[in-house]
Amino acid sequence: MNQSQARPNPVWSFLVGLWRFVDFANHLFFNLIMGFLLLVFLVLLGAAFSAGSGNSGYGPLKEKTALVLDLEGTLVEQYTSAPIERAFAQASGNPQREIQLRDLTRAIAAAKDDKRIDRIVLLTDGFAVPGFAALRELGAALRDFRSGGKQVIAYGAGIEQKQYYLAAQADEVYLDPNGMVLLEGLGRYRLYYRQALQEKLGVDVHLFRVGEYKSAAEPYILDAASPESREADLFWMNDLWNRYLDDIASARKLSREQLVGFVAAMPERVQAAKGDIAQLALDNKLVDALKTPHQIEKLLSERGEFDEERGSFRQIDLNAYLRQLGPANSLIAGGDQVAIVVASGEIVDGKQAPGTVGGESTAELIRSAREDDSVKALVLRVDSPGGGVFPSEQIRREVALMREAGKPVVVSMGNVAASGGYWISMNADRIYADPSTITGSIGIFGLWMSAPRALEKIGVHSDGVGTTPLAGAFDITRPLDPNAGAIIQSVIDHGYAQFIGMVAKARDSQPEKIDEVARGRVWSGAQAKERGLVDALGGLREAQAEAAKLAKLEKDKYEVRYIEPQVSPIDQFFLDLSRNARTAAMMRSLGPVSSLIGRDASERVTRELAWLQGGNGTAPIRTVAHCFCGL
Repeated sequence: MNQSQARPNPVWSFLVGLWRFVDFANHLFFNLIMGFLLLVFLVLLGAAFSAGSGNSGYGPLKEKTALVLDLEGTLVEQYTSAPIERAFAQASGNPQREIQLRDLTRAIAAAKDDKRIDRIVLLTDGFAVPGFAALRELGAALRDFRSGGKQVIAYGAGIEQKQYYLAAQADEVYLDPNGMVLLEGLGRYRLYYRQALQEKLGVDVHLFRVGEYKSAAEPYILDAASPESREADLFWMNDLWNRYLDDIASARKLSREQLVGFVAAMPERVQAAKGDIAQLALDNKLVDALKTPHQIEKLLSERGEFDEERGSFRQIDLNAYLRQLGPANSLIAGGDQVAIVVASGEIVDGKQAPGTVGGESTAELIRSAREDDSVKALVLRVDSPGGGVFPSEQIRREVALMREAGKPVVVSMGNVAASGGYWISMNADRIYADPSTITGSIGIFGLWMSAPRALEKIGVHSDGVGTTPLAGAFDITRPLDPNAGAIIQSVIDHGYAQFIGMVAKARDSQPEKIDEVARGRVWSGAQAKERGLVDALGGLREAQAEAAKLAKLEKDKYEVRYIEPQVSPIDQFFLDLSRNARTAAMMRSLGPVSSLIGRDASERVTRELAWLQGGNGTAPIRTVAHCFCGL
């Protein structure tokens, strides 16, 4: 063998080396995935073991225990975060950022009859509430707890007005000496983008709508709110604010005039108090005393029982107490059930995770209730500002089929059930709303964006030919063709006529009468009842009782079950991860805007412009039943 034959082939060596690298990378990737899954399994196992033990470090529940409701987080109808995220948060000791309304009301109701619980301690700092309807339900639960002779004590440092509504329901309200109670009234201010879109960027936004009050998309074509928008918003906001004042006055044994005067003269009163806003709250009887956290602990230890191990008063938190109670849906096989389906969030196409209402996924949940022989009635809990017309119609059809199957449907409106949120509600046997629910906004609109002027700014022009005058009419690189505009407006007109026609049929009325209270106008729940858009005022508990009554179920002879979307923890985790990645990318694109207006405002801009991205949709004409009417 000569020297040339002994030398290895360079191509072969490269291929062998490449194969070894690929094999190594494959094993490395597989091991990383398996390691991640093992970690997930251990975390979930630890969380399950903790849940099964039922104590979370508290031990068996003893007499004279205080239920501590630390409300730092956002009140939601159902979790929007992935189960795996919640498991990791629990394992790492991080506070849960979302608090389900149903968990709070269940714990409060159970504590009322639990002889081991002698009081509730309400910590309001960091509590975020999207609306007033859920807040009023929670307030009613606290009042019911107090009716059993047990005490509620509230404490906070920075108590804003929604937090104060809850605190006011307590027997005693305590404030940190360096804290404040801030009541300011209701306001709704939006960002307007016409100048930025049309003059700065050269994007022309065309709005097609029916109804002068359908103002959801006005910010993309105007620089300020229209007179109709101002009139309608102030009408329903005044109703909510007056009810808030009445509820607070009743709870604190004050008059509405005292509260109105306090808010109106706050600048002068703060100056007179030399900036001591905590003392000002005490002087005006909004709180009972100023105390530090240490003083509160001492007070509760004296009234309850001192826990030597904890070095504080005997207590249990919400999550630990819920584990003491056991699963909420511990059903008896074959027993009669009232099912609850939650429709919370924007209404969009397809299958969606909790926090968004999917036309297909929510319809499937209702369908599963219809096909389940154990389910005798359905409560549809709606907390949605609406969204797409087509997914809204998918859900409405399933509601109608449920009734055709002989199973009654009762809608319980949460904070918001407007526009598409009303669309999915209208065919129920009965509609319940809280007086402070935001509803109505019966109307639809369409947005069309065209960008020839934006392209011209960078020297790009559109030109060509078509076989018909309509060919290319829906091309966003060209100016909107008047014929295309006429088509879109006709579709919107038809959609609105369809909407009010269906409402009229469902509400046993006439389209002309519905049109008088529709045209996109928003109402409070109390105002909607006066106008025949809802049947009764009440919360989820009243809706459940009505559903059972319509199904002729005996009291205490049926069970209540939430029907939730089946999303695996891994799927939800990566879905949320992708959502966060998209948000982060858009935030980066805002760049200087974010630094100028701050994180909260820039996130608002991101959401609203991201929503606008769907204006043209995947189809040439997209109709929307959406209401930007939250508080």
